[in-house]
Amino acid sequence: MLHMTPSAQQPRRDAHVCFLPRVSRSPFALLLVATSLAAACGQSSSSTSTSTPTATQPSAAPAPAASGLHVFATDETQGNVVVLDAGSGEVVERIPVGKRPRGVHVSADGALLYVALSGSPIAGPPTGRSEVKLPPPDRSADGIGVVDLKSHKLLRTMQSGQDPESFDISPDGKTAYVSNEDAAEMTVLDIAAGTITKRVKVGEEPEGVRVRPDGKVVYVTCEGANEVVAIDTATYAVLAHMKMGGRPRGIEFTRDSRWAFVTNESGSSVTVVDATAHKTAGTMAIAMVDVPKSATAEASQAAALPMGLVLSPDDTRLYVTLGRAQAVAVIDVASRRVLQTITGVGARPWGIGISPDGATLFTANGRSEDVSVISTATGAVERRLKTGGSPWGIAVLAESRAK
Repeated sequence: MLHMTPSAQQPRRDAHVCFLPRVSRSPFALLLVATSLAAACGQSSSSTSTSTPTATQPSAAPAPAASGLHVFATDETQGNVVVLDAGSGEVVERIPVGKRPRGVHVSADGALLYVALSGSPIAGPPTGRSEVKLPPPDRSADGIGVVDLKSHKLLRTMQSGQDPESFDISPDGKTAYVSNEDAAEMTVLDIAAGTITKRVKVGEEPEGVRVRPDGKVVYVTCEGANEVVAIDTATYAVLAHMKMGGRPRGIEFTRDSRWAFVTNESGSSVTVVDATAHKTAGTMAIAMVDVPKSATAEASQAAALPMGLVLSPDDTRLYVTLGRAQAVAVIDVASRRVLQTITGVGARPWGIGISPDGATLFTANGRSEDVSVISTATGAVERRLKTGGSPWGIAVLAESRAK
């Protein structure tokens, strides 16, 4: 059993999500009223889930109003960041940023939005057949875009290394750690200068990046090598190579820096990592998910493909997007049990974010071209906000304070 010591004072950060309170400078007022998190469930000492998830269908009721949240969704195919009003369900603005925006974070002061941009063409996972001939990559388009959240304009594009997909920001806001899928590297970026200061060789196809909350270690998932690489942020020495399930994707740390969780896409599981010893400490399997084909057809089953993940503000619940299963798994952190599966989320949910009060989830659904708004109290999909394009990453910014 995991014994957590969560701190309610620190903000959560995620490879596909970020939220931070700040004084509102934006004209976009949102109306969502937060609801409380569901009561905690019983605990178990098993390290591998054997529970039967409960499927939850979307609610026909309108979304509860929302209180001062801006939701930013990166649109991988259209080159924009879509700004959403979760209360009205409208797209407020589309901010042009560059080619293939994916990973996204908000700066510590809430003034800037950072976006990973890539000139590599979109390609599906390997199929075992001959590769489809793709156009050459545009390396001039690679970088980390910097958007001013007052003017909603792209200020500049920083160096990043080849094909940046995901990244994370150091707790002091001075350094970005970027995965470079094509080069099998992690680049270290000085944010003030906008230049690369270090390149660290990792494994094949690096993707997810997460800095431990104490800032001393950064983890990188390497989906081609089926491992997570731990790197010392002071020396940039590789501390460990940790074997995962098939195609590890995202990473999330508990606030006390003791534990990490890693999604394994083709392994249909989440790996628990001792983030001090840098060793795996268990696996949570995620069962097949019932996916209704239509309102009249019988439900079929789809394999869970864990992608993005986010912890609740109190570190008691872990929420995991399940890709083609069109669902989100709800995991009890202490017992490592899947408590619920929220279905009908949208086609290929990937990025996921949560409101600071833990009442609302947001998922980026690439194939259905929308963002879902989900109540954590009821497990109901309250709204599907149409964005167009292919939503990939989510950033949530709280603006509940008075101007």
